[in-house]
Amino acid sequence: MRIHYLQHVPFENPGSILVWAKTNQSIITSTQLYNDEALPEVNEFDWLVVMGGPMNIYEEDQYPWLKAEKKLIKAAIKANKVVLGMCLGSQLIADSIGGKVVQNKQKEIGWLPITFSKEAKASPLFAFFPDNPVVFHWHGDTFVELPEAATVIAASTACKNQAFIYNKRVFGFQFHLENTLPIINDLIANCGDEMVPDDYVQLPKEVLAHPEYIRQDNQWMAAFLTQLKQMVEVDDL
Repeated sequence: MRIHYLQHVPFENPGSILVWAKTNQSIITSTQLYNDEALPEVNEFDWLVVMGGPMNIYEEDQYPWLKAEKKLIKAAIKANKVVLGMCLGSQLIADSIGGKVVQNKQKEIGWLPITFSKEAKASPLFAFFPDNPVVFHWHGDTFVELPEAATVIAASTACKNQAFIYNKRVFGFQFHLENTLPIINDLIANCGDEMVPDDYVQLPKEVLAHPEYIRQDNQWMAAFLTQLKQMVEVDDL
């Protein structure tokens, strides 16, 4: 299995996704967009993973590589590849399939619960999640007005659109199951000015007080990827 990931800033890599990919003997390649690296051709990968970042999907003047990245995401979806987006990545996918990305009424930063829909919990991809799992958030935008082929599968108190599935092989998560402690430390170091106390924004001390959440999120990420891999292999999507 060939996994290619798109990285937008040095401090947001795929974290536990890379650990899982190496354990599963995947061929891993990447494009560091912040270094203006060339994007791959669609036939060069089986899965495309689109990472997070502090920029917004509509800031193409400041980040001109966003245009080419969106074209690649569209091409990967058209080619029936598995596409997984985390936070900014989910918003880029949403834009690529005809949805809209807007500023959410509330920022979400820190450890906050989500709720999966009954339909999602009926799927082997999400059945192992408990009710109201606590996951890591760091976003101010959200996706809305998704096309009919997309199904929203999770929500939180502050943001009703937390995750979606599109055409069975495309997944967008606003939240981060992949983040490791070094990634969270780097996020705080690079974007900590956004952590202004609010109803759904936690301070660094609170965020760093829960290593058990990191371990659990990473376990859920691995369980999801393992189930997804099995379903892809038997074409059960």
